[in-house]
Amino acid sequence: MNQQNFSRPTRVAQEIKKTLADLLLREAKDPRFHKINLTDCKISKDLAVAKVHFALIGHNQDDPEVANVLQALDKAKGYLRSELGRRLKLRIVPDIRFYYDSAPEHAAYIEDLINKALNK
Repeated sequence: MNQQNFSRPTRVAQEIKKTLADLLLREAKDPRFHKINLTDCKISKDLAVAKVHFALIGHNQDDPEVANVLQALDKAKGYLRSELGRRLKLRIVPDIRFYYDSAPEHAAYIEDLINKALNK
């Protein structure tokens, strides 16, 4: 097994992703958060910055709803950070940065192209 897969930053990133997903789905009062699918979380080696990638179910990158949700996530950052610190008992609670992940939308586009090519 690769030792890097079990490094502290990797484990913390996995816990952050799981905890944020739970917070956004079950406890956040903003209904926009219920459409979010967290796709990835990467954390810096010093655990100071967590980059959280998300996809928005049923929307593409150019949709104004994506910008709206990103703005709402940025507004909720303080609450999310405090809950992470409380639940994960981290000495350093990372700064959370949200990024839209267009990979699922791109995969669907490629799949659609393949299906069209096969049906010709």
